Amino acid sequence: MTESFTSPAAFTTRPTLRGTFGMTSSTHWLATAAAQSVLERGGNACDAAVAGGFVLHVVEPHLNGPGGDMTAIVAAPGQAPEVLAGQGAAPAEATIEHFEGQSLAMIPGAGGLAAAVPAAVDAWLLLLSERGSWELADVLACAIDYARHGHPVVGRVGSVISTVSELFEKHWPTSARLWMPEGRAPAEHELITNPAYAATLERLVAAGTGAADRKARIEAARAEWRDVVGRAAEEFLRQPHRHSTGTDHAGVIRQSDFDGTLARFEPVVSIDFRGVTVAKSGPWGQGPVLLQTLAILDGFDDADIDPSTARGAHHVLEALKLAMADRDAYYGDADDGGPDDGGGAPAVPLDTLLSREYADERRAQIGSSASAEFRPGVVEGFAAYRPPLLTEQQWQAASAGSAPAGAAGEPTVSRGGDTRGDTCHIDVVDQWGTMVAATPSGGWLQSSPAIEELGFCLGTRLQMNWLDPAAPSALRPGRRPRTTLTPTMVLSGGRAVAALGSPGGDQQEQWQLLYLLRTLVGRYTPQQAIDAPALHTTSLAGSFWPRTWEPGGAVVEDRIGAEVIAGLERRGHRVTRAGDWSLGRLCVVGINDDGSYYAAANPRGAQGYAAGR
Repeated sequence: MTESFTSPAAFTTRPTLRGTFGMTSSTHWLATAAAQSVLERGGNACDAAVAGGFVLHVVEPHLNGPGGDMTAIVAAPGQAPEVLAGQGAAPAEATIEHFEGQSLAMIPGAGGLAAAVPAAVDAWLLLLSERGSWELADVLACAIDYARHGHPVVGRVGSVISTVSELFEKHWPTSARLWMPEGRAPAEHELITNPAYAATLERLVAAGTGAADRKARIEAARAEWRDVVGRAAEEFLRQPHRHSTGTDHAGVIRQSDFDGTLARFEPVVSIDFRGVTVAKSGPWGQGPVLLQTLAILDGFDDADIDPSTARGAHHVLEALKLAMADRDAYYGDADDGGPDDGGGAPAVPLDTLLSREYADERRAQIGSSASAEFRPGVVEGFAAYRPPLLTEQQWQAASAGSAPAGAAGEPTVSRGGDTRGDTCHIDVVDQWGTMVAATPSGGWLQSSPAIEELGFCLGTRLQMNWLDPAAPSALRPGRRPRTTLTPTMVLSGGRAVAALGSPGGDQQEQWQLLYLLRTLVGRYTPQQAIDAPALHTTSLAGSFWPRTWEPGGAVVEDRIGAEVIAGLERRGHRVTRAGDWSLGRLCVVGINDDGSYYAAANPRGAQGYAAGR
């Protein structure tokens, strides 16, 4: 008889919320409250998600901003789910030759030269225009109020600002004036304001004055955004400034780049797993990594994929390594499985990568010991790209400490498991059953110097591109960097039944995988699955500057237990203990079999909350 999945611990930090009207879960309680208040006043899930998303720009500025990116999945009853792609493209002047001419071997992790065209705001406005029902002024009211009149800041914001305070004071004076107006980082719970950003949002609302209808007013705001932000960004970033490389460079983004970059809806990519359908973005993001990993694990017995056991955790980590290697070898912004598009971007063999036959081949490569190799699969007709693979120690030796303190890539979970912050997430389900799962990120306050008149800076998503034309995710003007932003939708019988996601950069798929295994295969409630001890592999090519890897590395929460940790170490995993409550910031909302709703949120960091009725 096959062993069963281990039973979850009875203890949870909080209950799984249940109700019949609507639910919201996000990484900050003020965003949750704002979104839920929209539902309570008759708005739909799209209205609510947009309201919460703009609040996240204000209350989690160290984790996302209006100058960044956003990926969402939206599903309404009776309609196929769609991806809302708010990932901006590389500017026209962002060429490999330009970066090489700046004596750069890698795209910096901080500084305006690494800016993709910001698309988060355009994506939120498109969602409101096409799927929402509220006026823009009403949806933005909470964000404008918090920006103009203040909100009590979470302690992590001040900690991040303290980390980069020297950089701000010496090299980015506009950021110092915005985030350190009294010459210091804000203290926890101190009220902080951003009147410049409030004015920017009010300008978007004013742009629609006199327009014929609601949609026309929102479209006027989208046009105003491209005009105002495009002009300000071009003018400001022409001035050279300090980057994470320790060198000074000007940006290459221009107003014309904004005109050519618009958010759009795209089909999801999906597979079936244990009776449900799991939907993700295409390979311009890392979403298919989760699908590939599920396909590999689907061939194991239940007990063999239980992440609460050493054997199950080993299989999970090894499957993730294989899928992540395929990500770095094959993924990019290109047509799935088709011919070269003529612009130099290679096709992505996604049909093969998600096939049952390919999953069987990859599963057979999982042995009893941990692999420390980079092992992409073999796909006929495609050359597997091998990225530069340096450990952090090798990179430190090569860079000789040239980078300025605090100027790094995404503020995410370090190789040692130390949490520096990461991204944001929000999920909403409304009374009609429409669901939104959205992951906004980029444009965090330490990305690049603040554009003072706008109240925010641009992001650094181009750091996910390689300066090697052979790479599937090579830097190419007009093409999107291969992002890590990756919400998830679960469907049963063609109907959306769960929306979830997590911050975490390269860990986003990994932590969501644990949740899905524990709820779809195990008997965990949503909150139990979020609370359960987490782990992830670092044996992958990092997506963020300086893009190091740790072969065979595994980061675990200590609560997973000494027996499991010892079992992983016996199998050859290089285990780093990250403390009891440090990994993962998951959010989820969903619909139960009886039609009632549920929601749960991560307790780690005492910041994420769910609400509903």
